Amino acid sequence: MATNKPLSYLRFLNLIDALGRMNPGKKLDGIEENLLDKIVNCAHTKESILVGDLIALSELGSQATLHGRLKNLSAMGYIKMVANADGRKKEVVPTKLALKRYEEISKCLEKAIKAA
Repeated sequence: MATNKPLSYLRFLNLIDALGRMNPGKKLDGIEENLLDKIVNCAHTKESILVGDLIALSELGSQATLHGRLKNLSAMGYIKMVANADGRKKEVVPTKLALKRYEEISKCLEKAIKAA
């Protein structure tokens, strides 16, 4: 007997794909998505995260790769880097554009669940 759970997930994937096609210039690769997930999650839990913390995530790639991806996220308008209290380290924070992206993803998830 089949359940609707796999269908809900497939609906969610289709909605996310449609969302990506609506914003073709802002396509993120897997590493960028993982970094942005981490940054937004830290902002949501009111934890600060520094550039150094992010480029130390060796499971996502080399330091050079991660630094490049952070530069890409900044250039696309998803994050900004601000000096912390002592000015020597940079804290990474999501922009309104990034938060809007997660709101849209949440709406896709809600639609997929309601359709089940």
